[in-house]
Amino acid sequence: MTTVSGCPVTHTSVPLSGPRFQSDPVQLYRDLRRDHGAIAPVVLDGDVPAWLVLGYRELHQVTGDPVLFSRDSDLWNQWDRIPDDWPLLPMIGRRQPSILYTVGERHSVRAMMISNALEGVDPFSLKRYAEEFADELIDRFCTKGSVDIIAEYAKLLPALVLARIYGFSDEEAHPLVGAINDMIDGRERALAGQQHLATSMFQLLADKHAEPCDDVATRMLGDAGGFTDEEVAQDLMVMMAAGHQPTADWMGNSLRLMLTDDRFAASLSGGRHSVAEAMNEVLWEDTPTQNVAGRWAARDTHIGGRHIRAGDLLLLGLAAANGDPQVRTDGSALTGGNNAFLSFGHGEHRCPFPAQETAEVIARTGIEVLLDRLPDVDLAVPAEQLTRRPSPWLRGLTDLPVLFTPTPAVGRPGSFGGPA
Repeated sequence: MTTVSGCPVTHTSVPLSGPRFQSDPVQLYRDLRRDHGAIAPVVLDGDVPAWLVLGYRELHQVTGDPVLFSRDSDLWNQWDRIPDDWPLLPMIGRRQPSILYTVGERHSVRAMMISNALEGVDPFSLKRYAEEFADELIDRFCTKGSVDIIAEYAKLLPALVLARIYGFSDEEAHPLVGAINDMIDGRERALAGQQHLATSMFQLLADKHAEPCDDVATRMLGDAGGFTDEEVAQDLMVMMAAGHQPTADWMGNSLRLMLTDDRFAASLSGGRHSVAEAMNEVLWEDTPTQNVAGRWAARDTHIGGRHIRAGDLLLLGLAAANGDPQVRTDGSALTGGNNAFLSFGHGEHRCPFPAQETAEVIARTGIEVLLDRLPDVDLAVPAEQLTRRPSPWLRGLTDLPVLFTPTPAVGRPGSFGGPA
């Protein structure tokens, strides 16, 4: 066994990449747990070592102790090996002025600012916005009889709704959606997408300084915590990215489950209760956020039978922990109303509760409106042909082609998505 500045790189270390994350991550996590126990040695791009926390109890412990397992990435003992063009820098950054890397009392104050700003969103207005945008998007394709639900619906709806409640005009929102998707896709347009998002956020704050409104950005600017415009803009960027793609994947994964699993067939006839059940089942079995980077050990410690050195990076295996046989003794049974999943994280750095509620309203409304408008929607390809993005971080479909009986659009003439 060899060691590089801390965590071990061995011949059994598992690359956190590859087709198994796309084809069968559930079996992959089982194999890792069998071979390594609750915490497995993994390597990131460039043979950078880390630990993947697979056990439910261990993940609870890591996320519940922010002093020993810090969110401060400056603690990492691998920075001297990280090149400037390392592809994971957008995900594992250093000295970023966002809430993701803020610790201690300042993090608590910052998290409260975000929660208060989101709690100020009227829930009835949020649902109405989601319904409005859902109808406008469906109007684009409802007369055609077929569509890719991911590209034409799920990848658009969350960002449109979030842009409105944050304070963007609808005219500003549509190019913003494309930029966010470019950034998340991580291809040649990723940096341009990130730059467009940053520029848009700073312009939004300038507009809200000049003309405050009843929106999330204005409430964040007016918070008593004394945060700078740069801090607020960074947090809005985090909120937009973290709120959009997982919600889009939550919609796509839930619709896939309802279209392929007979247990949820009632949903296709307007069974609203089944929509909620399917969404909850997805958070257990097919959670959009699979793994999260991460936490850094503040000192040498032991956990899960492993010696963790100061500065080691621990990746949070949310999907693996949800499938831990110690908490899921019967993986074949429906989880029902059990909300003990770790899909939104745990501890003081978990996804704020108002953000979870916002995501759930957008995803559930999007699914319900789609099923109301297209009640006979069905897969256009065999279920086994559906493919996933090859990412160990976020799990979602590359596409979801469906067929349905064409129906007329319902939008106002000239509205977005409606007939001109």
